[in-house]
Amino acid sequence: MSVTSITGGEGAARIESAESVDEQEPGHHRQMASTVKPVLYTYFRSSCSWRVRIALAFKGVEYEQIAINLLQGGGQQYDDVFKALNPMKQVPTLSIDGITLSQSLAIIQYLDETRPEPRLLPEDAKKRAQVRMICDHICSGIQPLQNLNVLQRVGDKKLEWAQHFITNGFQALERLLQQTAARYCVGDEVTMADLCLVPQVYNAARFKVDLAPFPTIVKINSSLLELEAFKVSHPSSQPDTPPQP
Repeated sequence: MSVTSITGGEGAARIESAESVDEQEPGHHRQMASTVKPVLYTYFRSSCSWRVRIALAFKGVEYEQIAINLLQGGGQQYDDVFKALNPMKQVPTLSIDGITLSQSLAIIQYLDETRPEPRLLPEDAKKRAQVRMICDHICSGIQPLQNLNVLQRVGDKKLEWAQHFITNGFQALERLLQQTAARYCVGDEVTMADLCLVPQVYNAARFKVDLAPFPTIVKINSSLLELEAFKVSHPSSQPDTPPQP
């Protein structure tokens, strides 16, 4: 796995290369789609990007990274070259199989449909619905309320704001997981729900949320962090992770 920055000619060239498969003839397109490495546009501390990194690692998909620094120079996600790739100006974005996808859950579900082993969505319809319920609870009900774009507009009460919405969401999530969890969020198999949980617990720790009232969340998170896919995708070990002072 390699990493570059979007800024400058090399970043622009990498985007052009990642999208070039779309311009080929259909037969050549299929051949190229199976040989060209996926390219993930990511930021080391983005929880949405982390979900996708876990999925790629869990499924053993080799890929390249292009780092999009969400803070440098006002945010590289606002550069014209990246806006052309993702008009929402967000990470993650994944170029794969001749298409470009955004939104972490859409990416993960595409990976699960095209690279089905090991599964991230259970075969059982009820369990699959529970996985999606937990994912939506985190990805719609918690994370968007404490993401960078929101906090930049809150002002001096960033910490208080983030703590409130994470705690409120975790109160409900703890009760849900008490009904669905065993070793992991839904039973004893890793699912897409687990890929959403771990980055959100990381965010909670960043914002100094008291996790003592949430023993189920803490227990599941600890079990998941023992798995290799979660270790190699962790924000502390990414190519664009800043060096420790």
